[in-house]
Amino acid sequence: MADAPSCQINDALRLIPSGMFVLTAAHEHTRGAVLVRWVQPCGGNPPMVMVAMPLGQAVEPLIRDSRSFALCQVSAEDRFTERKFATTFRPGEDPLIAMVRQSAPSGSPIIDRAISYLDCELTRHFDIESDCGLYVGLVRHAAVLNGNPPAIVIGENGHKGDNGASTINGHNG
Repeated sequence: MADAPSCQINDALRLIPSGMFVLTAAHEHTRGAVLVRWVQPCGGNPPMVMVAMPLGQAVEPLIRDSRSFALCQVSAEDRFTERKFATTFRPGEDPLIAMVRQSAPSGSPIIDRAISYLDCELTRHFDIESDCGLYVGLVRHAAVLNGNPPAIVIGENGHKGDNGASTINGHNG
């Protein structure tokens, strides 16, 4: 079977819904965070998630050194968090400086504005020879913080998800 043209592949991939999360990590006295849109459960017993994150993020060494990360789910109504973390931060910058937050048991920051959080122990990191790296985490702690609808992204430019929640425009990352 011949490969489909890349435009057809991209069109089909854009139909897969994904959520919006702020991935956070901390090591020693340094914190980091990045907006991620490719998060999926990948195991139920034990509970595990996988995250595709664009390469070159300042949070990568923090995940490596702490062997943990947290995923804070962004609400569909929370444009502030989306705008704040859509920016790429340089190593040494603290993107969480003005955010109300707490610490997960792993030490990763939890944003109080989040719908929920997953506190994960890093079990695997894969270089998948793409523009993203793949991180797999064992969920050690989690909580639902409020009942707001999640931000769901379908397509590159954002469309309404089946739950009626607003979606976020922009590129995946």
